[in-house]
Amino acid sequence: MKIQGKMFIWLSVFILAMAIVYAVWSKEPAGSTALFLAFGLSIMVGYYLTFTARRVDTGAQDNKEADVADDAGELGFFSPHSWQPLALAVGGALAFLGVAVGWWLMYFSAPIILVGLWGWVFEYYRGENRTQ
Repeated sequence: MKIQGKMFIWLSVFILAMAIVYAVWSKEPAGSTALFLAFGLSIMVGYYLTFTARRVDTGAQDNKEADVADDAGELGFFSPHSWQPLALAVGGALAFLGVAVGWWLMYFSAPIILVGLWGWVFEYYRGENRTQ
């Protein structure tokens, strides 16, 4: 985390310099405000990462002798054969198409989204995995 913190601190210095140059040359308030806000966000993230890096153990990214595999770990559980993301994708595509074509298309997309979401959340609450 030390490396990431330093990267964000240096990025914030660069963004601050560019914000000052942009504000002086362009005299445009919206872009200048956006750049100063980006500086604030970058300095907050950099401070958080450097503050947190002092309290946690040294990670593999901070060790110059580390291999890529040293930082590998548990990625989580992913369902190997779920059809629910496909239903959510079709429902979401219809919903976004409804914004462009007409709101009446939401009547068809909402049930597909709800069924896909319900199926995905409760996918493992039936059969042998059901809790009683």
